[in-house]
Amino acid sequence: METTMKMTSASSKVVGRQVLRSMVPNPSRVTGKRVVVYAAPPEGAATAPAPSDFKSSDIPPPVASNAQGTSNILPFNAPTTAASKPVTPKKAPMDGNEATAHIAYAVSDVSFIYPITPATVMGELVDQWAAEGRTNVFGNVMSVTEMESETGAAGALHGALAAGSLATTFTCSQGLLLMVPNMYKIAGELTPCVLHVTARALAKHALSIFGDHQDVMAVRQCGWAMLCSHSVQEAHDLALVAHLATLRTSVPFVHFFDGFRTSHEINTIEMIDNSSIKELLSKPVYADAIRHHRTRALNPTHPHQRGTAQGPDVYFQCAEAANPFYDRAYEQVVEAMKEVSAATGRSYKPYEYAGAPDAEKVIVIMGSGSQAVEEAVEYLIAKGHKVGVLKVRLFRPWKQEAFLEAIPASVRKVAVLDRTKESGSSGEPLYQQVAASLHEAELVDPLLPRRYIVGGRFGLASKEFLPSHAVAVFENLDAEKPLRDFSVGIVDDVSRRSLPAARLLPPGVSTLPDGTFECLFWGMGSDGTVGANKEAIKIIASNTNLSAQAYFSYDAHKSGGVTVSHLRFGPSKIRAPYLVQQADYMAVNHQSYMAKYDTMACLKPGGVMVLNTTFTTIESLSKYLPTKVKKELAALKPELYLIDALKVAKDSGLGKHVNMVMQTVFFNLSGVLPMEKAIALLKKSISKAYERKGPEVVAKNHAAVDMAISALKHVEIPADWGELDTPVVHPNPPAKVLAGSRWEFIEKVARPMLALEGDKLPVSVFSPEGFVPPGTTVIEKRAIAAQVPVWKSENCTQCNICAFVCPHAAIRPSLAAPADLADAPATFGAINAKGPGLQGLKYRIQVSPYDCTGCDLCTHACPDNALESKPINSVLEVESTNWDFASKLPVRSQQMDRTSVKGSQLQQPLMEFSGACEGCGETPYVKLLTQLFGDRLIIANATGCSSIWGGSAPSNPYTTNADGYGPAWANSLFEDNAQFGLGIATGTIQRRKALHRHVKEVLSAPAETTPISGALRDALTRWSEHFDEPEVANVVAKELQPLLEREKDVTPAVGVLHGERDMLHKPSTWIVGGDGWAYDIGFGGLDHVLASGENVNILVLDTEVYSNTGGQRSKATPMSAVAKFAAGGKERPKKDLGAIAMSYGDVYVASTSLHANYGQVVKAMTEAEKYPGVSLLLCYAPCIMHGISSGMCSAIDESKMAVETGYWPLYRYNPAVKEDASHHRFQLDSKKLKGDINELFSHENRFQILERKAPEVAKHMHEVMDESVHERFDKFKNLASGGPGIAVHETPKPQEQQ
Repeated sequence: METTMKMTSASSKVVGRQVLRSMVPNPSRVTGKRVVVYAAPPEGAATAPAPSDFKSSDIPPPVASNAQGTSNILPFNAPTTAASKPVTPKKAPMDGNEATAHIAYAVSDVSFIYPITPATVMGELVDQWAAEGRTNVFGNVMSVTEMESETGAAGALHGALAAGSLATTFTCSQGLLLMVPNMYKIAGELTPCVLHVTARALAKHALSIFGDHQDVMAVRQCGWAMLCSHSVQEAHDLALVAHLATLRTSVPFVHFFDGFRTSHEINTIEMIDNSSIKELLSKPVYADAIRHHRTRALNPTHPHQRGTAQGPDVYFQCAEAANPFYDRAYEQVVEAMKEVSAATGRSYKPYEYAGAPDAEKVIVIMGSGSQAVEEAVEYLIAKGHKVGVLKVRLFRPWKQEAFLEAIPASVRKVAVLDRTKESGSSGEPLYQQVAASLHEAELVDPLLPRRYIVGGRFGLASKEFLPSHAVAVFENLDAEKPLRDFSVGIVDDVSRRSLPAARLLPPGVSTLPDGTFECLFWGMGSDGTVGANKEAIKIIASNTNLSAQAYFSYDAHKSGGVTVSHLRFGPSKIRAPYLVQQADYMAVNHQSYMAKYDTMACLKPGGVMVLNTTFTTIESLSKYLPTKVKKELAALKPELYLIDALKVAKDSGLGKHVNMVMQTVFFNLSGVLPMEKAIALLKKSISKAYERKGPEVVAKNHAAVDMAISALKHVEIPADWGELDTPVVHPNPPAKVLAGSRWEFIEKVARPMLALEGDKLPVSVFSPEGFVPPGTTVIEKRAIAAQVPVWKSENCTQCNICAFVCPHAAIRPSLAAPADLADAPATFGAINAKGPGLQGLKYRIQVSPYDCTGCDLCTHACPDNALESKPINSVLEVESTNWDFASKLPVRSQQMDRTSVKGSQLQQPLMEFSGACEGCGETPYVKLLTQLFGDRLIIANATGCSSIWGGSAPSNPYTTNADGYGPAWANSLFEDNAQFGLGIATGTIQRRKALHRHVKEVLSAPAETTPISGALRDALTRWSEHFDEPEVANVVAKELQPLLEREKDVTPAVGVLHGERDMLHKPSTWIVGGDGWAYDIGFGGLDHVLASGENVNILVLDTEVYSNTGGQRSKATPMSAVAKFAAGGKERPKKDLGAIAMSYGDVYVASTSLHANYGQVVKAMTEAEKYPGVSLLLCYAPCIMHGISSGMCSAIDESKMAVETGYWPLYRYNPAVKEDASHHRFQLDSKKLKGDINELFSHENRFQILERKAPEVAKHMHEVMDESVHERFDKFKNLASGGPGIAVHETPKPQEQQ
């Protein structure tokens, strides 16, 4: 935060006399009587001219010396290389992130990292390489430090640069925006640096993790040069250009490429070896530039000051002093490109034209989309059209003369495509830059022909951009009145700005090189399909002469969602930055996809199709497949193969993981490699990929490979399938009945999106604010479980624990009166309900097989063996019918106390069927929260796992009760969730205070001026007296609704109450997020909320890792656990967030484990919500990232062991308790320790990895942890007995909070 100062005349004169260290190459001159400050280095520092002027022979000797007269400045030893020999470039398959990380690691001293998709992989790689001891071109191991946020990473980056290090980092989207203040500082100080950005959409009306240029365009004003790579190969090469150019110019560089489309595309590239990089850096220009950077560093042996405060007398001049650096930056980039071209044989230019030399129409574009345009250009030129594409690589600084020179003189029409949207502007950034350049050129030279220019948007959030879209842009230029501000690739039926489909390049026409073989693999999230295909493409690229490309698309579910792998290989270079359009080979790894998705829309007629199915004969398959699918198969006539891959996987010990089975089938049918060689290579890749998981996992995968081919069957498609009649779609679908007022959204938006048809939706069907109605997950019915639980009534004791632990609310108890069961299905058995208040009712446990994910938690949790897992196909029809009936039964929520374990599960869960992983440890907490307080719940949710499984459009798992009440949920950002939630709570309190005042004003008004009914007066009186007590206020609020509706026109004052009637209900505000938010990026805000004293609740879902971004270390990660960003095991202990919160003395704090102690978590939530101040609940959440050896079904046993060994203590600290001899604020709910903490560690791969890799290190760390666990438990026992240790403050009174 900058400090604003009032400058006195005296202090202003002091600033004016300061010697400025502005590094301008040519010193200013004295003119007249004005005093001019020279661009000299600070006293004691080395004299060094600007890098662009460097010649080794010109470097003056250092001016700083010690008492002995020798220099205090250490010389820089440039990388040395042996005499250069011709080097054959190494070809390797990798994605854009890895291609970039190789260069960044090679030329950097330090890196400060923080996870953010899709840039995280670069940070993971440099951390891994550093942990392995890999050296860079300077012979050093890079220092890699994970920070608490992107703000912290940028600050540390700035500091490392100020210390003279060569530093870098990796980020995108909101993370890049958090770096803006430091970006200004780094640029202002003319510091060489490269920031690698996987350009990504910004969170606006919604969050999107996918790629476009919104983030990089939001920082174009920061003073950084901006270099754009258009492909995976360019990401590798231009990363080096950026690092070289920043040294040449002293201008920091943003090197960016398209998130996902380039960052996650695997392609065959030619790598630049370290010896070539060393040879480049040994040139005098770079050796001197690095020396210049080092000698400018903060160092007490040659001190100077930087970051001063300047006044209006000099700030402007100093800002302008940097102009020469930017003026010459273009030429320095060109030189760096020439050097990289000389080393690689690949030529690059800041502005590069491709197309007809006499082109009349040109598209100007940045990023991966240029490759699609180039394909379109080649296609159109072959048809006789005069077109071209101008690829922009250097966006800042912009060199107008060079840009104009790159455009053929024959061009008369220009279309500029931006991958961003700048609402309210006259055009997007690239368009404005191009338009300004063309217009200024025409003003300078009136003889130049006028060029017609239009601008448009494409590809936001990785929206597909095909060669046909580029053709549509060229066709728009040919129109009589071209659209000047258009979009392409969507249907905009609101503002009518979208371009129509291309005529010159119709669907089905390929622009790919001849011989390109395309493949599609339909998989399920977490089934290993994506990982297997990554290995397959690497095997092909590394062991054949074929070029290879792979890209992977996902839906929004955490696991169990749809993944589609797009693979291409062929004899020519593949540069197609779009999804496979016509697959020669298609594998569908889950048979249910055949009915749910249009899987064959991209299958080439006569191609190969492999279906993983339990129906492995054509007769059984015919009964299963929908008529529509059979007709499509008959029309396409593919070579059809069937395999029961699930059976093969189970027989080989892999459970549901069919990926290696299907991959073996692919190599067998594709013929890309001799089968014997393919199997050997596949097994080798398996050993490498799964070695972290242990030899047993490797052996099981090898067995699956050996068993796969014998299970494959080729079948003929019956000719009569093509003659079947397709049934007419029902005009009044069941969803209309199920969803009520949500029907329009569900039918027009949700259903197409869930069927992966969202690309076809027009603009008009969407809410511009991004709002989504509640309860849309009810229609998903994914049926992803292989086995589902079935109730055994004879064993059931009606404890409801199965429902309590279910992560997806897919199993529930039902209470019914005998009359309710009159129309029950014959299979809907029920038993007499047990318990107080349940006399005369019937009881049943019912599962929804379509919504169950098959995690088996319920069967493991059941103490009575009352659930039995059965194959889903054997029970799907029967149990679905039973579920539909059970769903219509009345909810008897008042029969038992909802604050008991059993009673809580008789409440309707208002969070159901989320997109969380099977066995998720987070969702049971939030589901329970909705059962306790759901009808009055407001949730501020931090970005993370809980915002993705809880808020990925169109799937909203938060639903409503019969009255239409339910959780109101919102996500702001990652870092600000605590403040966001505090703002919600404060705003709500303020509005209710105003309403309370208005009610009192109505009640105190004379009856003759406010003639309200007695019923209304009585209800308002009761509400006014108890407005802050939800048990009373919310009941009265319901009574008031019809009364206010009836009497709203009696007086304006009553009308005001009617207009504010939604605030009669007292809400419960909860701030929810994961440990990455609470312990790291959002801790500052969370700490402020803890200190605020407001009546707000905080729920931390602690998976002890950044589970949403792939498992990176957080401050919640325990010592010795191996995680991404902690490849060598975490060396520091876990942060004790509970102790920090308890130190305030007036914050309710509870540490809970739902799986370990059901009653304790219910009690903690109830106490926390009742407490009239800040409450903090720390919730242990087992995660798939922990690598529990027996799977997530054992999370209950694992959680109990974590509690029993003291690894995760259970306690409650309640400041509302009055301390005396028998009552203490601190309650230790873990009564005693038992078991060995090492036994816990032996079950989880996150600890086992270090034991296998460095057993002595792991042993030492585990001993330290065991000792600290016992020490902490002894401390807690002391606190529980009333001993000292926690600050005590007076508990806030409820009324004071209002």
